[in-house]
Amino acid sequence: MSFRKVRDAHKTENTEDYLELIAELLNNNGEARIVDIASKLGIAQATANKTIKRLQSQGYIKKEPYRSIFLTLKGQKIASASKKRHNIVLNFLLNLGIDFKTAKADSEGIEHHVSDKTLKKMDQLNSKKKL
Repeated sequence: MSFRKVRDAHKTENTEDYLELIAELLNNNGEARIVDIASKLGIAQATANKTIKRLQSQGYIKKEPYRSIFLTLKGQKIASASKKRHNIVLNFLLNLGIDFKTAKADSEGIEHHVSDKTLKKMDQLNSKKKL
């Protein structure tokens, strides 16, 4: 059963990472371009472009030639939920005393695999730590 959960998480993590990054680029730069996505992910523009085309066909983004990439409502919901999970995990690791660089790197993987039950508990503990 747990192996199935991991495989399922692997199927969605690439999509979630792209959508979260696109939202971040739109918020910080006012636009999200293939070149910026490829640069941030450390991949070739051709690879990023292939995934962007898939995300567009799945209804997560809108893109016109030579224009910025925009999230659809469907894409915004996933990006927002992914960012929220990421922040909960990151803050939890920081509250454990993990240094920021390590916590940031670790949270990138954990966020996709953590159960809702565990995430809720992490969030509760984060809230207690802030008091």
